[in-house]
Amino acid sequence: MCESVDEVGRAVLARNDGLAAHLREELTGRGVSVVNLLSSPGSGKTELLGRVLARAVERGLPVAALTADLATENDARRLARSGAPVKQLLTDGLCHLEARQLRGHVESWLPEGTSLLFVENVGNLVCPASYDLGESLRIVLMAVTEGEDKPLKYPTAFGSAHLVVLTKSDLAEPAGFDAAAFEEHVRRVNPGVEVLRSCARTGDGVDTLLERVLAVRDGSPVHSPPLAPRPHSHTHAAGPVA
Repeated sequence: MCESVDEVGRAVLARNDGLAAHLREELTGRGVSVVNLLSSPGSGKTELLGRVLARAVERGLPVAALTADLATENDARRLARSGAPVKQLLTDGLCHLEARQLRGHVESWLPEGTSLLFVENVGNLVCPASYDLGESLRIVLMAVTEGEDKPLKYPTAFGSAHLVVLTKSDLAEPAGFDAAAFEEHVRRVNPGVEVLRSCARTGDGVDTLLERVLAVRDGSPVHSPPLAPRPHSHTHAAGPVA
C-alpha cells in the first residue's frame, strides 16, 4: 500500500526530530548552544546578526555562525565582517535547514572552543518552523514593515519561538506599524513569549539580544512555547489560536 503524502511528511519530520535530539545532546555535552534564527526574506536578520556577532567578538566571546541560502554566499561575506568565524550553507533549492545538514557542518567545520553557534535559517516562515535543528534557542524575527498580522498568518513559526525580535523599529512610525496589535497577535499564538525591539542601523536592542542568548548558553531557563520545537511538535500548518 502506498503511503500518503501526510504519512511521508510525518516520517521525514520524525527522522529529523531523532537526529536533532541526538545533535542537541552531543552539542550540550561539548558546551555548545545553538541559536536558530527564523524570519521571512528582508527582515533584516543578517544585518542584526552581524551586529550581534561583532559585539560578541569585541567581548572575546567564542561565537561562530552558519548562514543558509538557496544560492550565493552574500550573507556569509557580510557576516564575516564581524570578525567571527562564518560559513555559508547552500541548500541547492531546499527551502529550510534540517538537522542532518547542521550535523555535517558541525562535524566538519565548527571551530574548536565555540560555545555559541548562530544559525541563520533560510528566509522563510513556513517550512523552517517545522524542523528542529537541535537548537537551544529559537528566535523568530519580523520587521515592522511586514505588518502586524504576521503572527496570525504564520502561527507555527511564532508559536514555536522562545523569543520574538521585532526589527527595523526605527521605521515603525513611517510604516504605520501598530505595536500593540502586533504584540496582541503574538500573545494569541504564543502566550508569555518576550518581544524584543531592535534596530540594526542604530544598534538598539543588540546588547539586549546578546545578553538573552548568553543567559540561555549559561543555563537560564527558556520560555516554553505551545509549539516548542522539542521534543516532538512539528506540523506544516496550523490555524490561528482563538
